[in-house]
Amino acid sequence: MNRLKIQRTGILFVLSAPSGAGKTTLISSLRQKPDFVYSVSCTTRPPRRGEVDGEDYFFLTEEQFEERAAHGDFLEHARVHGHLYGTPKSTVVGHLKRGVDVLLDIDTLGAAEVRANPDPFIQGAIADVFIMPPGLDELGRRLRKRGTEGEEQIATRLRNAAAEMSKWREYRYTIISGSMEEDIEKFRGVMRAERYLSRRLELDFE
Repeated sequence: MNRLKIQRTGILFVLSAPSGAGKTTLISSLRQKPDFVYSVSCTTRPPRRGEVDGEDYFFLTEEQFEERAAHGDFLEHARVHGHLYGTPKSTVVGHLKRGVDVLLDIDTLGAAEVRANPDPFIQGAIADVFIMPPGLDELGRRLRKRGTEGEEQIATRLRNAAAEMSKWREYRYTIISGSMEEDIEKFRGVMRAERYLSRRLELDFE
């Protein structure tokens, strides 16, 4: 009897959330299981204490970044708080073509840029997810609980969060944030569903 051979290309999981919605903790938990590759971004900002080049970010000079951007090396890029950030295109596409799923952590502007990419391969790979906080009051409580910012900074983050939260309908999936365990299970549910989409599979009998 012939054996069924299953193949597929990788999925580009694009994850966005306002600051304080728990995205960093969620990603840290998801990365503990090696069932996808986390896309490491390039940046021109200086490394923070404990950050490792090539693991947290690829740290570039302004000149290096601008040169790579001019050559179309980034899937998306933007200047944020005075520093440039970008997603290396060749690395992401290479993983996807080998059937490896990639998790991309970017803001709503970066996600829109990825969605606007004219490459049919990228278009077919995208599965974008927005993490929606239960509300601005809860988001403010979480930001204050971190204790890393003053009220003025928190107010700015909440204004930015409100603008980002208005973009939720642009995403294929929206997860209403609850406990960390709930968020992880919901996101993994999205991952499982995307991996079983018929259009992503190639089935052959050997």
